[in-house]
Amino acid sequence: MSSTKYILGCFDDPDLMLDGISKLQKNSVPIYDVYTPMPIHGIEAKLGVKESRLGYAAFCFGCLGATVIFSIVYYTLVHDWPMNIGGKPNFAMPNFVPFTFEWTILFTAFGMVLTFFFATHLFPGRAPRVMDLRATDDRFVIAISAKGNTPHDDITRLLKEAGAVEIKHNERKYVSYE
Repeated sequence: MSSTKYILGCFDDPDLMLDGISKLQKNSVPIYDVYTPMPIHGIEAKLGVKESRLGYAAFCFGCLGATVIFSIVYYTLVHDWPMNIGGKPNFAMPNFVPFTFEWTILFTAFGMVLTFFFATHLFPGRAPRVMDLRATDDRFVIAISAKGNTPHDDITRLLKEAGAVEIKHNERKYVSYE
């Protein structure tokens, strides 16, 4: 059994890489991921990437922040320490709006930062890992899991036909910067 975990096809041109993706998909070769030095519009649809659920997470963090501060302010101003200021009622809704708005934004911002770190595994202090170091500079890389049923020679042939400049067989999961 081979110790190869990923087969990497390096391309010079994004159009050639998109053609390579099409050829691999026509031959039912599952693509693990694609790494590019710049955004390529429409590649998510071509790879079948699902729509992000980050909006739902942001909404939940905002609701949590609004609920927390509304509860704290309500408890403080209505139950714990009610004050009669100019005959106004203790539970005056306009007084609660600025605090609630600010804490909604605060919880959403911090919650989204934590969600980003959790989802991408890019915690502070952790060395970033990439498949090929040139994917951050000038190469477009298609990573294919070598554990599939397709023979490695067929995948290599398809990548060469698509215009791959270089084809690598990675034995490790990632190449580290260290």
